[in-house]
Amino acid sequence: MSAAQNRARQAGVTLIELMVAMAISLLIVLIAASAVVASKQGFMTVDAGAQLRDNTRFAVDLVQQVSVQAGYLDVAFATAAASPNAPASTIDAPITGFNNALVPANGSDPISGLASNSRTAAAGGCSDAADTACANGSDVLVLRYQSAEGLAGSGQSDQTMINCAGVPQTAAPATAQTRIVSIFHVARTEGGEPSLMCTTQDASGNWTTEPVVRGVEGFQVLYGVDAVTANAAPTGTPDSVTDTYLRADQIVVPGDAAATNANWRRVRSLRIGLLVRGPRNSVQDRAGAMQPYYVLGQAASSTGDTGAIFTPSDDGRLRQVATTTIHLRNPQGG
Repeated sequence: MSAAQNRARQAGVTLIELMVAMAISLLIVLIAASAVVASKQGFMTVDAGAQLRDNTRFAVDLVQQVSVQAGYLDVAFATAAASPNAPASTIDAPITGFNNALVPANGSDPISGLASNSRTAAAGGCSDAADTACANGSDVLVLRYQSAEGLAGSGQSDQTMINCAGVPQTAAPATAQTRIVSIFHVARTEGGEPSLMCTTQDASGNWTTEPVVRGVEGFQVLYGVDAVTANAAPTGTPDSVTDTYLRADQIVVPGDAAATNANWRRVRSLRIGLLVRGPRNSVQDRAGAMQPYYVLGQAASSTGDTGAIFTPSDDGRLRQVATTTIHLRNPQGG
């Protein structure tokens, strides 16, 4: 046999060489697949983070914009209220609230439903302990104000005032007692996702509730009060400067509705805390995501207030806390 024929029979790949090549190829595929999975997870985290920040920013802006309207009166009624001979107001204060509470079902009067129970979850404020608003101890914020008549005598507003859903109010106030009522609270939507909800009343007196920001599972409110002691009737002369921050249940004077109303009229600012979550598996560090979240900030969150400190389960969700302080523009009547 010639040397050329021998070399021809030995040309090709041996079994060992083939197995080595397959092993190297498989390793390359695994590395490439891992890179694709990591890139996809990173993209999902970045996308979820961007959406989370947008939702949080929108929620904070909406609560701020509606809250600063509290106590606003149309110029005609504001002038009358400023008269030294005007009687003391007996209507509800521009700002009220409920601690760890659940707004009644859609269509019913939420104010009466909440006021008929204790203002804390333990005594009935949360009738359904499985609801997000109760499980996370979320609060209820009630804001009252008027719209402004665009042209005197027209009966139409200038549509500069909005409700908690961001909808401009078209009707001008008919009397000094006419108020727009906007209620912020947390509840589950039909899909089971907790959301910041808006409950409003239309011109016919019908109440409607709708979600405004998806993924809000914590809503905490502290009220900056002027010359108010927790659960006591107001004393002293207010100076329109916030002295301390209290929960809604601390502003209540048990058995004294007039004193409670007077305390609410001494609210000068609001401290708002929001806890917003993203979709499942949107976080890469699952262990780190199970840390405690201080919804009002670590300094202002009290272990005695359910929901102010929230530790999530291992659901792989990205979360963000946002806190803001809102100084009220309009006199609250106290």
